[in-house]
Amino acid sequence: MRPATRTRGSSNAVTNGVGVQAEDTRICVVMVGLPARGKSLIAQKVVRYLGWLSITAKCFNVGNYRRTATPQPNAAFFDTSNKEGERLRKAAAEAAVDDMCKWFRSPDNLIAILDATNSTKPRRRWIKERCDAEGIETIFVESKCDREDIILSNILEVKTTSPDYEGLDPEHAAKDFLERIKMYERVYETLDEDEADMTYCKIINVGSQVIINRIQDYLQSRVVYYLMNLHIKPRSIWISRHGESMYNLSGQIGGDANLSARGRKYAEELPTLVKRSAGDSPLTVWTSTLKRTAQTAQHLPYEKLAWKALDELDSGVCDGLTYAEIEEKYPRDFKARDEDKYNYRYLGGESYRDVVIRLEPIIMELERSENILIVTHQAVLRCIYAYFMGSTQEKSPWMEVPLHCLIRLTPRAYKTEEERLFADVPAVSTWREKGSKAAHQVQTLSISECAEMCTDIACAQDTPENSRRPSPSIAAQTKP
Repeated sequence: MRPATRTRGSSNAVTNGVGVQAEDTRICVVMVGLPARGKSLIAQKVVRYLGWLSITAKCFNVGNYRRTATPQPNAAFFDTSNKEGERLRKAAAEAAVDDMCKWFRSPDNLIAILDATNSTKPRRRWIKERCDAEGIETIFVESKCDREDIILSNILEVKTTSPDYEGLDPEHAAKDFLERIKMYERVYETLDEDEADMTYCKIINVGSQVIINRIQDYLQSRVVYYLMNLHIKPRSIWISRHGESMYNLSGQIGGDANLSARGRKYAEELPTLVKRSAGDSPLTVWTSTLKRTAQTAQHLPYEKLAWKALDELDSGVCDGLTYAEIEEKYPRDFKARDEDKYNYRYLGGESYRDVVIRLEPIIMELERSENILIVTHQAVLRCIYAYFMGSTQEKSPWMEVPLHCLIRLTPRAYKTEEERLFADVPAVSTWREKGSKAAHQVQTLSISECAEMCTDIACAQDTPENSRRPSPSIAAQTKP
């Protein structure tokens, strides 16, 4: 799916690997909607989803351009009678669109998201005409919501996470933001028949109704399909690897091994970890079809669903081998996987890229669902984690997802928050740094030593340091 240039006959057609010509697939997704309707959350999700599928996308947030001149304006700044405010907001929009058009001049860049209210018909028409002049397709995405519970929840999110209110009293921020919404409501115009010549998608009340108009090509359809599965209600996703397995102890990969004694202990303690993090929230548990995930989830008092798509990366002819054995039998393949782990495909097996493709239905169902707990395997969880955190293809196959650790991911408008809870159950670490030896060498660590290595676990971020945290209390040098 990575863009590539190829020649057909005497023409110089440029293909992007998704079945359409690159010059036909430059798309600007234009967000539309009042404040507190989840536009920025939708925009960031679209960027992460497309990037996860190897489609180059970028978000251009007009608010970020406006903040360079007016970092923390009050509600009066957004009053249409405020001529200076109107001038500065228009200048910010023009700067964002200018930068977007420059970005599109790279043939690899296919989809941009213009994140702003774009609340009037003249503003939307200006954007369309500007994009038309640059040969860029437009698809307008309106998030329309009149449910007070969702709006109030989004207001709470904005007042605590938006750069406009950083460092300000939360109550003052909420009051000012409500006034800002009123300013926009005075001039807001929804997408309607007057704009029937435009391509658009209206998402009403977090997906209870979706209206689509003039969708024209594959990539537009792909974006709309994703949007139709989104909801913007607050929720979390919990992920955990299966408990330590017998193959983890021996350093073998793949297979359908049973849990070790410590793995069974983790399964017994997992309900307590989940209760600490999720409270009384109703959950649905998803597992793979392999024994070690079902055994890990057996004590959880929730509805369970097994997905074949959540099975571990297929290691083909290397299934059941240790990494030392793979390095000995297939030294060139071992080296090739180290050099490009995301794209390397085991003989008769899969690559990380293959796993991402088969996980797309899982992601769609995750976006449609409320609170889900996924118990599955290291490579699969790396791919799911990368989707929510926006991790790069180069980094995601090397991230540590430790055994006996419950990770809570909470999508927000401007980031995904992460919390890690470790069970007090030792486990071997299956993480190996790129380029290190394939030897399976176990080293026991004390709980206090692990605690020192796992500082600030409560709100971990996607950094190189945090992606390598071990689980208490055994570390090893094996290759995931």
